[in-house]
Amino acid sequence: MNNTENQTVTRKHSHVEICLHADVGFSGKSAGFDRIELEHNAVPEINFDEIDLSTTFLGRRIGYPLMISSMTGGYEEAGRLNRTIAETAERLQIPLGVGSMRQALENSDYRETFSIVRSMAPSVPVLANIGAPEVARGLSREELMLLTDIIDADALIVHLNPAQELFQPEGSTMFRNLLDKLRRITRMLEVPVVAKEVGCGISASAARRLVEAGVTIIDVAGAGGLSWQKVEEVRYLRQFGEDTRFSPGAIDELLDWGIPTARCLVDIAGLKHTDPSCKDMTVIASGGIRNGIDIAKAIALGADLAASAGALLKALHQERLEETILTWMNDLKAAMFLTGSATIDELRKTRTFLKQG
Repeated sequence: MNNTENQTVTRKHSHVEICLHADVGFSGKSAGFDRIELEHNAVPEINFDEIDLSTTFLGRRIGYPLMISSMTGGYEEAGRLNRTIAETAERLQIPLGVGSMRQALENSDYRETFSIVRSMAPSVPVLANIGAPEVARGLSREELMLLTDIIDADALIVHLNPAQELFQPEGSTMFRNLLDKLRRITRMLEVPVVAKEVGCGISASAARRLVEAGVTIIDVAGAGGLSWQKVEEVRYLRQFGEDTRFSPGAIDELLDWGIPTARCLVDIAGLKHTDPSCKDMTVIASGGIRNGIDIAKAIALGADLAASAGALLKALHQERLEETILTWMNDLKAAMFLTGSATIDELRKTRTFLKQG
């Protein structure tokens, strides 16, 4: 393993450690769900036990409107983590994404930490993952096939992370021609491409440009959950001791940079209603999802399903992953009962309001 490959493995391990143990959440803003409330229905005309939480994603019926979002892969311990994640996803019949597969392109040492996911989750949607800097540099057809073949992927996530790369000690900020390269990928691949931010959000205007490039699924991954700028700042400070790259008056705003998740959903819902070219795109809500009420609000604001990585990563390490997901789904079911929504499609029609005060 050369130095670059070893650096990737070390970075992946440190990312998980920092997310678990450091204070890397947004401090100046929330995902926005705390400002939203759902309209109560005093005559729901449904039975709680008959509420159906299933929905469809990537042409498959899934048990709940939740995806276990991209976490890890590419180092030894990641194989164990991904096995548990995949086993849980299979039992609950929900989709999952793997972490960035850049390391799988660099060498074959840890490809089984990704392939274990499909072995343990044969019947649910599984999504491959590669970063925007790799896309901008250019990926060959052979590399794309490798990414999807390793896990027999149902879709490819391209994670958009300019703020993370800006703060990452070894990051790449070469994003020119990304959309052109992305358009080439969507034409070459036989599976859909998901455009996913990593915590700074996708605006309506950015979503329109992504759809024009052939993307069919948008994961807004808005501000309010983990700040990957803060994750990389922790790594930078550990390496260099201090950060003199930015002025004291700017760094706090940069570390909290991003569009709150709820605002992304509202803006993209408006885009779907006004732009015929965007009306069929699938929208995933992630970034600061804390419970099933947040999921209910996200769906009412226009999401097709929700996704979580940070909160579920902590639950995974506490050996409470499945318990946490099922508790969230009971939260969701409660919100559906109180809004008179027997199905996820009915929940999408629920009115939302800004909280007073």
